[in-house]
Order: sequence, then C-alpha cells, then structure tokens
Amino acid sequence: MSLKHFLATGALVAFCTLSLSACGNHKQASNGNKLAAKQVLNWSMQNEIATLDSVTVGESESADMINNTTEGLYRIVNNQPKTGLATSCKGSADGLTYTLTLRKNAKWSNGEPVTAHDFVYAWRRAVAPKTQALGSYLYSGIKNADDIVAGKKDPATLGVQAAGDYKLVVHLDQKMPYFKLLMGDIRFFPQNEKAVEKYGKRYGTTAATTVYNGPFVAKGWNGSNLKWKLVKNPTYWDKKNVKLDTLNVSVVQSPSTAYNLYQANKLDFTYLNAEQAKQLADAPGYRVFHSAQISYVEFNEVKKEFKNQKVRQALSYAIDRKQLSASVFGNNATPLTGLVPKDLMTFKGKDFSQLAQTKVGTSYNPKLARKLMAEGLRELNESKLEFTLLARDNENEKKESEFLQSQIEETLPQVKVSVRNIPLKSVISQASKGNFDAQLTGWLADFADPINFLDIESKTNSTNMGKWDDPEFNRLLTAAKTTDALDKEKRIADLVKASKVVNNAQPVVPLVQVGKPEILRPTVHGLVQNTAGIIDDFKSVYITE
Repeated sequence: MSLKHFLATGALVAFCTLSLSACGNHKQASNGNKLAAKQVLNWSMQNEIATLDSVTVGESESADMINNTTEGLYRIVNNQPKTGLATSCKGSADGLTYTLTLRKNAKWSNGEPVTAHDFVYAWRRAVAPKTQALGSYLYSGIKNADDIVAGKKDPATLGVQAAGDYKLVVHLDQKMPYFKLLMGDIRFFPQNEKAVEKYGKRYGTTAATTVYNGPFVAKGWNGSNLKWKLVKNPTYWDKKNVKLDTLNVSVVQSPSTAYNLYQANKLDFTYLNAEQAKQLADAPGYRVFHSAQISYVEFNEVKKEFKNQKVRQALSYAIDRKQLSASVFGNNATPLTGLVPKDLMTFKGKDFSQLAQTKVGTSYNPKLARKLMAEGLRELNESKLEFTLLARDNENEKKESEFLQSQIEETLPQVKVSVRNIPLKSVISQASKGNFDAQLTGWLADFADPINFLDIESKTNSTNMGKWDDPEFNRLLTAAKTTDALDKEKRIADLVKASKVVNNAQPVVPLVQVGKPEILRPTVHGLVQNTAGIIDDFKSVYITE
C-alpha cells in the first residue's frame, strides 16, 4: 500500500460502487429490494491482518479493517472526497494553508470526543522517527515533515495545529491541489491520545487494545486469530446511514475452501482461483476485479549477489510473464512491461505504461538471461547462485512463487531457488528488517499517478526494503516532485525516464497487474470496491431478502 504527494495532474482514483447501476458490476440475479431481517455480511479475506493502528499500518488487509472502523477528515467515494469529520475546508490565497472545521458530534468508542488535537497527536506520531511508521513519507509536503522524518527537527514543529477543539490548521511547504484526497487516506486519520498512551506498544495489536470512531468497531481479533467481527458502532456520528449490524470476517487462504463455504451460505464473498473462474464466469455475482495492483519480486541489494545488475537482469529475463498469467492467474492478470500498470493515467491520449514501455528488463529472453547470469557470476567469482524467495502463505502466492522457482531453475541451471511461504505478518517483519534474499510482494496504488509506483524505489522510501539507490532515478523523482511538479509535460517526461531507469537496472522484477476473479452474493448491495487505495468499504452495504 502507499499514498504519496505531488499529484500534479489532478487525476483521481477510480472507484466502482457495486450496485445495479454501477460500473464493473458483479453479475446480478433478479431479486426484491426488501431489506433482510438480519443485516449480517459474511466476508472472507485471503490474508490475516497485521495491525489496527492507522499510523503503523503497512498492508492493504489491515488498511481495509482500519478504514471501516476509523474515520478521518474525508471518505473517498465515487471518485470524490466526501464528508467525514470535516464539515468545511478553506484554503489560503497562496494555497499553502488549509483550515478545516470539524463536526462536534463525533466520538471515540471510549466515550471521548474526537477533536482537532487527535489529528495533531496522530500526525506527529506518524512522522516521529521512533515510531518507524512505514507511511511516514506520505507527509512529505506538509511543513517540516521531511526534516522531522530525517531526525533533523522535532515532531512538534510539523505543520499542523489545533485552533481550539474543532478547527485544524495545516501548513504546507508547497501547493497540493489534491489536498482533500490525501486527507482521505488512513495514515492521516486521528488517534485518541489517551488510548494510544495507555496501551503503548500494544495499541492496535488486538481489537481490545484499539479505540474506534468509524462506522464499525472490531471485536474478537486477538492479534493472530483468523476470525473476528466488525459490529455497528453505536456512537458513530452517521450511524443512521449504516445498515449492517455485523460483518463476520474469516481468513480463508484456499479459494477452494472459501467457495465451498460460499455454496454452503457460510460466506457471502470470496476470491476465486483460475479454475473456479472458468466454471463460474456466468454465475450471478461473478466478476474479475481489475485494480491498480501489481505483483513483483524485490531483491535485497545489501547482499553482494544482488548488487550485481547482470544477475538481477538475468533473473528477470528468465521469467515468461504471459505463461505466469496463464498458469497461475487463468489469464486474468496482465503481464507488466514496467513498474507502472496499465490504465492508471493517460497523457496526451497515451497510457503512461505505453510511454514508458521498453523491452529491456521485462521481456522473456532465456538466451540473454543465460548470458547475463554467466557474466554476472564471473564478476562475482562464483559458479552458482542460491537464494531464498520469501512469499506469503496463501494459495495463490504459493502457486506464483513455485512458478517462479520452477521457471528460473529451468532457464538458469546454475541457479537454485528455495521458496519460503510464511504468514503475512511474518513477511512484513522479516522484510522490514532486511532479513530476506528476494521477496515476492505487491503494490496497490493509493491514487492514479505513476509516482505512486515509482516512488517505492526511491532512496528514502521505507518501502524500498531492497535498499536500491540510483542517483539518476532519485534525481528524476525529485524533479517530478519539486521543480517540475506543476509542469505536466516536464513532470511526465521525468517519470517516463525514471521508469526506464528501473527497467534497465531491475532492482525489482515487475511481473503482472493483478486481476482477481471474485463472487459476491447477489443479495449484497452498496459495497464500494476501490481500484486503488482502500479496496473494500462496507459503510453503505445492506442485505436484501
């Protein structure tokens, strides 16, 4: 997950509200509109969640739960920032100061009012180096944020202040025409200081050690279990518009098991594997959900073998992305030609992925792969390469990692790949500490701009866990964010060049843009699934008979 600044094009995230009139619908069977007596939704996820702390969150599964249990200044719905806790927002003439008025009827689940001070506390906590928040870089552009994250200034100097209990003032280093969109991201949500200080490091690690101000409250999550509930929040300011009473969440890693539960009416939603997708393509509630989400391999360049560019390039040329899509994703995934996926943004009528497309790095070329690997190993004074590929332990990622293992070893006989599939929380812990050789991971855009993907490889980005550092790439990104930020032509040129630098160097191996077959029971309505950022929003969901 990510969200970044400098959205100079003004492009917004694409959303789809899944109802009879919405775009990208699930196939609907005819049914009445009478509300069911029990407003209960049984939901499945493929991975466990890692935290309920909106400051330290680093992956999309946890983010979905946080977005449905906590609320910030805005909610992002149907391509627009919609009213959350902010009732008004006034920008200064120079565009560097925003004053937001907060509603006075919002409460935390511990009974305390939600105030401007809660935002100041959360934001300062997010940028404080001791917090080690993965999303701290998102604050870049807010006054003093970069210096605070770098340890050069005190968090108290961040450009945010409470002018009383219900006015929040934000000072910027430079203009942000997308300011409201940014404020809808969960990393800018408020936090109740009393609760965070009470629980300390335990805050957000269980449902009981977290407080909420959103449509739902979490119940029954102990930090590691695979079943919990979201229950309608009786103190939520807009509770009259929340129809669901209970959301039962189950982590089911096997699509086969999940679909069996769906057929038994024990689940109302599940993702499907490739074989199921073929069989259920015409079933009510079926669709392929195409999001701005990619799958890629990241190398740990602290290790000498992956500092060698030829080794990295060889491993990328050894992978047939079309075959990967067919074998693992049932042709529901699109092979990537770079780090930025298709349909994210267009410029002068051309998709950015076309502008940045090269055959360098991302094409399947076994002959070149063998040549580069031989040269790379000679430069390292080695005769073979052995490494472990770290990946999550859900069914799809097991298949994907096994495919990569098989194809690399088949193409490059001097390479031995071991696969280690472990729970999501463990993957995050190991990778963030640099305890990996290579990891199979992914990225889901928070907004529709190429920098959201390219920035994951910038030197100072906490998500650059492989520690790649390229001066030319960093220079291009800096220009796109600063001197060229408001000049669309120059900015896009910077980003295209930066994308091509990544393709050539291959610090990461772009694989596919993910398309997920899924099925939703036709009696479920009002679900918002976002193609970028927070995927599943349950606030408006209701069940019919």
